[in-house]
Amino acid sequence: MNAGAKFAVGAVLIVGSVGYLMASGIKQTGQYFLTPSELSRKVAVDPSFYNVGMKVGAHVVRGTVAKDVATQTLSFRISDGSATYPVTFHGLPPDTFNDSVEVVVEGRLKQDGVIYATNVLAKCGSRYEAVPKA
Repeated sequence: MNAGAKFAVGAVLIVGSVGYLMASGIKQTGQYFLTPSELSRKVAVDPSFYNVGMKVGAHVVRGTVAKDVATQTLSFRISDGSATYPVTFHGLPPDTFNDSVEVVVEGRLKQDGVIYATNVLAKCGSRYEAVPKA
């Protein structure tokens, strides 16, 4: 085998290995981004979709926020207008979190129908927009 063929075989092996590692890394760390309606359709079609890492974007339902300061547990419901899910989060919520704010919840939907969040991100609305000039 000549030097050019050895180089080509080596290059193919290296590129193939790097491609495989990239694909497997993306598969392990990739997450779905869904709305509550999309999540309910996904669970209806595929009952094995529970306990899969995902991000769900929706609004907090007004009047559903409950905080337990002693255990640092935050419970609330999210909805996109047609589907609603309860969320439980252990930790401190973001400063901009309030009743009826738009949120992105990272976590897993369990068999009990509750999304157990590992992270809650709150949209800050117009808080930091420039004041219009008169």
